[in-house]
Amino acid sequence: MHENKKIEEKVILVGVNEHEGDDAEDSLAELAELVRTAGAVVCGTVIQKLERRHPGTYVGTGKVQEIRELIAYTEATGIVCDDELSPAQMRNLADLLDTKVMDRTLIILDIFAARASTSEGKIQVELAQLRYEMTRLTGYGRSMSRLGGGIGTRGPGEKKLEMDRRLIANRISQLKRELEEVRRHREVTRSRRMRNSQPVAAIVGYTNAGKSTLLNTLTQANVLEMDALFATLDPTTRLLELDKSQKLLLTDTVGFIRKLPHHLIDAFRSTLEEAKYADYLIHVVDASNPQMDKQMYIVYETLHRLEVENKPILTLFNKIDLISEPQHLHDAKADKTLSVSAKSGSGLDEVKKTLSEMLREDKILMERVIPYAQAGILAKIRSAGELISEEYTEDGIFIKAYVPKALYPLAAFGEDDK
Repeated sequence: MHENKKIEEKVILVGVNEHEGDDAEDSLAELAELVRTAGAVVCGTVIQKLERRHPGTYVGTGKVQEIRELIAYTEATGIVCDDELSPAQMRNLADLLDTKVMDRTLIILDIFAARASTSEGKIQVELAQLRYEMTRLTGYGRSMSRLGGGIGTRGPGEKKLEMDRRLIANRISQLKRELEEVRRHREVTRSRRMRNSQPVAAIVGYTNAGKSTLLNTLTQANVLEMDALFATLDPTTRLLELDKSQKLLLTDTVGFIRKLPHHLIDAFRSTLEEAKYADYLIHVVDASNPQMDKQMYIVYETLHRLEVENKPILTLFNKIDLISEPQHLHDAKADKTLSVSAKSGSGLDEVKKTLSEMLREDKILMERVIPYAQAGILAKIRSAGELISEEYTEDGIFIKAYVPKALYPLAAFGEDDK
């Protein structure tokens, strides 16, 4: 009997500092968290200051030798570079170091593959992986085409690569069709919400800021919570009752991160666009993180890339219970800010109150008598608006209510008067 032991990967992190003021050390610290989340152990870090990354080996040739010696000393099984490597850089480093070479994108894709649980999430991850792999095949194919001589080298090699490209391209096309079906389904769901005038708030923020914890505490959504990057990928929508007359749909979204690969932005666009079609954004910020300001900047930069603009924003400075000394917390882009602890529930009553006020700002106060023949309008007001009072009279039902602007013409004038 032989006991099968899981091989523990030990990696060295490699980064390049190109400009004064670059946060290469902070970026490598985040990369270390990503690597640990993926299941590997960090046994060394290397940072080199360069005017620009070496086109052939990412770092300079002298640094390559230093990394080779560090690999021998630490018995590392691979290296992880903090930026997405070109096919040539990955190939050259693997040849020179005789070890496994990975980059930040590959690590994130690996985590996403492990975390995706729904069919949509799995489709999106596979699509991102195949797009990443396609670029590597293309680079490898060019190198194969330059091989001269040798029986069975260039010819069969090219055929194999062309076959791989074709298979990957076909699979990408199939996945795109499946995602298009998902997108159409989402549009139907959004249209239904719009017809019902049900307001929607998307929870956005940096990964591990506490978005899922907030959703769970507010709505008992039972979403996975972990002190890890990208603990949840698949969006979850739950109904939040703010008070007796107002309700709001809350949608959790995938966390943002610095250097988020374009493969992932494109593949997860249908999920991330939940923020684009939401009425409000709830921006969750980890107030205990020293990189809080940088993380806030990255979130807004990513939202801009997704064309998510001009939304009312409520920023929640979360994990306030982990801050020993009170500090001034400010978000210039937010309409309102609050300090909370999603885990303990501290400040969440104020969150509900503030969301109620924000919803009311988008409604019109209406006082009118609704004829009994049009009493069906009341159901729509109860569902999408805020019915303050109703009184039954000889002429009809006298109501006082806050009504969404989209519903106001129907409620104010009735179907026959429009």
